[in-house]
Amino acid sequence: MSEFDEAKNRDMVLFTGSYLSVQRDAVKKLEKLLDKQITACVILDIADSDKKRPAAADNKTVVLYADFSSTQKLQQTLAPYKERFLAVTCRAEKNIPLFKKVIPHVPYINTPSELSLDWTTDKVKMRQLLRNYDKSISPKFAVVHDANKETLDRIERTVGFPLMIKPSGLAASLLVTICYHREELEANLKNTVQKINRIYKERKGRGEPQILVEEFMEGVMYSIDAYVNQRGVIYYTPLVHVRTGRAVGYEDFFGYMRITPVNLKAHKIEDAKKAAEKAIEALGMRSTTCHIELMKTEDGWKVIELGPRIGGFRHEMYELSYGIDHSLNDILIRIPKKPIISKKVKGYTSVMQFYARRKGKLSSIDGINKVRKLESFKRIDVIKKVGDMCDFARNGDSPVFTIVLFNKDRSRLLADIRRLEQAIRINVTVPTRKTVKSA
Repeated sequence: MSEFDEAKNRDMVLFTGSYLSVQRDAVKKLEKLLDKQITACVILDIADSDKKRPAAADNKTVVLYADFSSTQKLQQTLAPYKERFLAVTCRAEKNIPLFKKVIPHVPYINTPSELSLDWTTDKVKMRQLLRNYDKSISPKFAVVHDANKETLDRIERTVGFPLMIKPSGLAASLLVTICYHREELEANLKNTVQKINRIYKERKGRGEPQILVEEFMEGVMYSIDAYVNQRGVIYYTPLVHVRTGRAVGYEDFFGYMRITPVNLKAHKIEDAKKAAEKAIEALGMRSTTCHIELMKTEDGWKVIELGPRIGGFRHEMYELSYGIDHSLNDILIRIPKKPIISKKVKGYTSVMQFYARRKGKLSSIDGINKVRKLESFKRIDVIKKVGDMCDFARNGDSPVFTIVLFNKDRSRLLADIRRLEQAIRINVTVPTRKTVKSA
C-alpha cells in the first residue's frame, strides 16, 4: 500500500500482545485526524498465564485471544477483521515474537519484514549485520558457547580487554557483565554458560541461547527513537542521554537515569542521526518505530543495539518535554502518514530507576516523602514492597522504584536530581546462613 487513500475504508488498528492507556488515547486522536471512527483491536496469546482483558480496553475495544502456536488457529482468529486493519503495532520487546507471527496474516498493510524482526531481536545477528554494513559503527565481537581454554584464547586474540559478555535474545541487562582481565572473563563466562538455558526458559528468550562477547565501548551513552516509513524515509525524535548503573557505582548496566533534551551541539546530534540511519539501513527496517542505543566515543558514534519498537519511557518523556505524542506517531508511520514532531522545548524530563546496592530482603525505603515534595516531581512507581527480595538488573530483577521528574529549567531539574539521590536510602537485610556446630 503506497498511498493512504487505498486504506480509507479500513477502520481498525491492531495492537499485539498488550494495550496501554496511552495507545487508547492515541486512537482517539487518530479519529480526529482522520475524521472517522477507529476501533482498537488487541490480540493476546491464549497461552499467557494472565488472560485478563487489558485495563485500557473500553467497551468499543475488540479483544482477541489467539493460539500463537498454531498458524491455522491464528489465521482463523484474524480472518474476520483482516480487511479492516489500517495498521498493526506492538509495544515492548517481549511482544516482538508475537508481532512476527501476526505479520503473514495481514499481508496488505505496511509492516516490517519478519526477517528484520529476527535480526533486531538477536544480538548476534544484529552485530554481524551492523559490522558487515559499516565497521566504524560496531565494536569487535565473538560468538561463544563455552568457557574452555581455547575459547578464552580466541576471545583475547579477536576481541581484547576490556570486553562485555551479552547473551543474545535476552532483554535489558540480563546476564550482561564487563571483564577487564582473563580471570574475570573466565569466571563471568562460566557463570553465563551455567545460567543461560535456565534464564532463557524463564524469560522467554528469543532464538537459540548464544553468548556474544564484544569489545567494551568507552564513552557517553545516548538513545534516539526514529519513525521509518515503508519507503525508508526516517523521522527522528530528540536524543535522550542515558546514565547506566555502572556510572554511579553499581556493578550493573541498567538505565539508571534518562534525560532529555540533551546538552550537545547541533553537528554532534546530526552525527548521531547518521549512525542511527546506518543501523536502520543495515537491519532493513521499514514501517516501524525504532529505538537505537548509541555510544559517543573518541572514535565517533557507535551503535549499541536497535530495537523495532518504542523505547522505554519515551512516550512520557517526549510528551512532557516536547508535546510529542509518541504512541500516535507509532501508528501514523505504519498507515503511512507523516508523524507529528514538535521541535519546541517545553522543559526537561528525567526518568530514574533505583535498585538496592546489595542483594537482600527490602526492609525500608527512606526519603520517599521528601522526594514527593520536590519542585520537579511528577510521579513515582514503587515496585517493591517491604519483605520483597531485591536483586540486580543483570540477574533479571526489577527496580525498587521508578521516578519521573520534570522542570522547565534544566539547572533546577539537575538540583532536584541531586536532592533525590541524597534523600533516598534503600535498606535491605541480608539473610545469614546458619552454621551447624560440630559436636
